[in-house]
Amino acid sequence: MQKILKDIQDGTFAKNFVEECDKNKPLMTKLREENSKHEIEKVGKGLRSMFSWLK
Repeated sequence: MQKILKDIQDGTFAKNFVEECDKNKPLMTKLREENSKHEIEKVGKGLRSMFSWLK
């Protein structure tokens, strides 16, 4: 947590984020794809389908 805070405060996080965006977000795309296959996403999709006001 301290490392993340330091990166935010010293600008490293922003620099890395801009670089990631300039490269068409390969890491973000990979992580989203991996996370979309997680069991919690399958359960959430099923639960959301039960609530008509979410459609």
